[in-house]
Amino acid sequence: RSHEEVAERSELLKGYIEETIRTKGTLIIPAFSIERTQGMLLEINNLIETNQIAPIKTFLDSPLAISVTEVYRKSVAFLKPDIKAQIEAGDDIFAFDGLKFTETMKESSQIARVPGPKIIIAGSGMSHGGRIRAHEKEYLDDTNCIVLLVGYQTVGSIGRLLQDGAKHVWIDNMKIKVRAKVATIRGYSGHADRDQLVEFVHGGLSPKTKQIFVTMGEERSSLFLTQRLRDYLGAPAVAPEANSEVTIDL
Repeated sequence: RSHEEVAERSELLKGYIEETIRTKGTLIIPAFSIERTQGMLLEINNLIETNQIAPIKTFLDSPLAISVTEVYRKSVAFLKPDIKAQIEAGDDIFAFDGLKFTETMKESSQIARVPGPKIIIAGSGMSHGGRIRAHEKEYLDDTNCIVLLVGYQTVGSIGRLLQDGAKHVWIDNMKIKVRAKVATIRGYSGHADRDQLVEFVHGGLSPKTKQIFVTMGEERSSLFLTQRLRDYLGAPAVAPEANSEVTIDL
């Protein structure tokens, strides 16, 4: 797939937060605890502190994500230069107006009592497990709720079912009606997108290249990328079938 650029993804996120503020609703973001969550906090921090959106109650409801965020706080030297400079200039990117870390189950259960508008960031990123499932049970039937998917959703996951337009999902043996708006922003993906992969192959392609194997992605996407590499670069690309064997002469 082709991902949105950084500027575009920020505008999309801003739009969904503004809609949540306008409807006094709930924005649920299922997010992976490592890197994805910290990236979302940075984006919301920047939108609030540059006055692009009003402060909004934001709950980080994941003990693992909270612990990892503390690791990020102590590892500023390893961050990108522009983010490092932002922090060194005095901006605590993980402590903006309205943000609350909810570590205990009691704190987590009390989020439902807090009136909107509000943002809930919780794991897991594909709704396989974690606290996000409790929030989905609470809010998927609410027309003033937006479920924002910011990572890959594997086939069969609740996240993928929602992304594909399911009218109801089963969570913890409960049939939950889906009336919430489901949106996707692909620009937060940590993986290279289609165009970046083509450029990567182009940069390393030479007359000595004997074979390129496309081994990641769903079958349809892998076959599409394989054909694109052949058509655009004349590359000897192939998407191996499951359990096939290839002998490489070293």
